[in-house]
Amino acid sequence: MKTLGIGMVGARYGAQMHLTNFTNLPAGAVEIRGVCSRSKESAEAFARDAKVAFVTDDFDALLARKDIDVVDLCVPPAKHHEFAIRAANAGKHIIMEKPLTGYFGEPGDPEPIGLKVPRAKMREGARRNAEAVREAVQRAGVKFCYAENWVYAPPIDKMRRLIAASQGSILELRAEENHSGSNSVFSRDWKNTGGGALLRMGVHSVGACLHLKQWEGQQRLGRGIRPTAVVADVADLVHSDAAVRARTAGANQWISANPIDVENWANLVIHFEDGARANVIVNDTGLGGLNTRVTAFMTDGVIKANMTSNDAIETYAPDAAVFSNEYFTEKLETKAGWNRPSVDEDWFRGFAQEIQDFVGAIRENREPRSGIDLAVDCVEVIYAGYQAAEEGRRVGLV
Repeated sequence: MKTLGIGMVGARYGAQMHLTNFTNLPAGAVEIRGVCSRSKESAEAFARDAKVAFVTDDFDALLARKDIDVVDLCVPPAKHHEFAIRAANAGKHIIMEKPLTGYFGEPGDPEPIGLKVPRAKMREGARRNAEAVREAVQRAGVKFCYAENWVYAPPIDKMRRLIAASQGSILELRAEENHSGSNSVFSRDWKNTGGGALLRMGVHSVGACLHLKQWEGQQRLGRGIRPTAVVADVADLVHSDAAVRARTAGANQWISANPIDVENWANLVIHFEDGARANVIVNDTGLGGLNTRVTAFMTDGVIKANMTSNDAIETYAPDAAVFSNEYFTEKLETKAGWNRPSVDEDWFRGFAQEIQDFVGAIRENREPRSGIDLAVDCVEVIYAGYQAAEEGRRVGLV
């Protein structure tokens, strides 16, 4: 098979992570042939690391290159749907970081939109954006690879096999993610990110739950089990009276989240057509490093998947400087005391496996495990959740 030419779009945290996992593929599978970034300086720095000659701040110039087969979109969410449609129209396969899209405002919206635009309007706008991407991808006949790493993480992969081996049914899924704040400077504003913790973090948990019920349905019924409704609650806990009281006492200095018009805590309950439930809890107020877990409560067993804070290695240090030069895990505030450094974070959280599957799907002309339909479903469920939280009622899904 020919070597796939990759065009990287974006040059910061997400792009660097993807580059690492492209580099680990077998020789000849892919070649990074271009880098595009809004900042020419960041693109040039990335290109030096990737040993790439073509650098641009013009997305159309990247799309015009015939030696680029795939564009890897690691740009802020507000650019996702527009860039994906342009890439599909240019005949390029697409790898896209989560979430697929959202609502980012339109002319006439009062600002800040996260505090002033009704969630029903946002939901309709987000749905239009998502469906426009799906239509463009299907019309162009290109592969859309949705970078939902939880679907590929070894603990979730084992959970799939255990569900298949069981004769029972999933009655409840509980999925959670928490840490002390996003890496992204865009995460404070709804107009850049399309939402707060429920979209930015909850998209992982929602994606995993939808995927697992889809998988269970295929094993038991020959078809996926669909979500039918949601209830939800969201909050800005960082600016609550409790947080202000602690800050006044000097006891609130570790949480980096500081939103303008987005939530940093959310609880979403998904109803499925077979009567099962999924409970998603996410927040930007969790200290102690990144925490990601999924539990399946079944009629004939319980399965717990933990993708972070595993105890293959444990350390103790009286001073954080003891292990200062060695990476431990994402979002960890201090290396002092007892800690659990990640042995291989990219592998354990599924980043390596998703890139491998995406390249295989494009080269072999098959669908990836995580594709356009899961991406669209996540947007629909999460924005129905935003509407449910605002209106204080259960909201049905399309």
